[in-house]
Amino acid sequence: MAFYSFNNRFVAGLALTGFMLAAAGCQSSDNGVLNLGFGKKDTQAPPPPQDPKVLASQLRAYCPKVTLRDGTAFFSTYAKGSAKPRKKTDAAQDAAAAAQPAPDGTIVDPDRDPAKVIYQASITDVTRDCSNANGQLSMKIAVAGKVVPGPMFAPGTITMPIRVAVMHGTEVLYSQIHPYQVQVTDPSAATQFVFTDQNVVVPEPTAQDYQAFAGYDEGAPKAATNKPKGKRKRAAPATN
Repeated sequence: MAFYSFNNRFVAGLALTGFMLAAAGCQSSDNGVLNLGFGKKDTQAPPPPQDPKVLASQLRAYCPKVTLRDGTAFFSTYAKGSAKPRKKTDAAQDAAAAAQPAPDGTIVDPDRDPAKVIYQASITDVTRDCSNANGQLSMKIAVAGKVVPGPMFAPGTITMPIRVAVMHGTEVLYSQIHPYQVQVTDPSAATQFVFTDQNVVVPEPTAQDYQAFAGYDEGAPKAATNKPKGKRKRAAPATN
């Protein structure tokens, strides 16, 4: 009889526990620990984050960074050797003579001999300043550098071809070369210089994807000079 009474109490306890769990499950929500799918969803949950967009205020504050392209940070001028008259030779002999190696084995370009450097200029820093107005972006791009006298130094003025450009992908928005001059008089010290292009104006960007460049451009075409033309012979007047 004792065993039977124990079984009845055990079964009743299980039934009571099952009822309490069921009642708790009915009152729980989807945010409960068991996450059984009961209850209503929380409508106050924040929406998923969207892709960030550039605001108009950010575009107005955007100022493209200025960078130096490879090979545009240095510029050198060389002394020209005195041309000596020589007999005509074939092209092969001329090429062989121009390609004679130096004592260390390197081939020296006769037009870029380090021993004939007059000045060597270098760009040490670049910066910019921007402003927006009337749908346009105006930039002031500054270049700072120094000029160091070379072995063939002679006091005078060095003219450096400095190019400033702004690009949007492969599209050239602005490109200008400036023949900037610096007076060099001290052979024992470097001469500092600062050049500023204040006329850079491009369309106002719609995204932060402009690129600005500054540096030396030795390959810039020289300005064409107007040569005096010879006098044309006047045609003789027709006679009947």
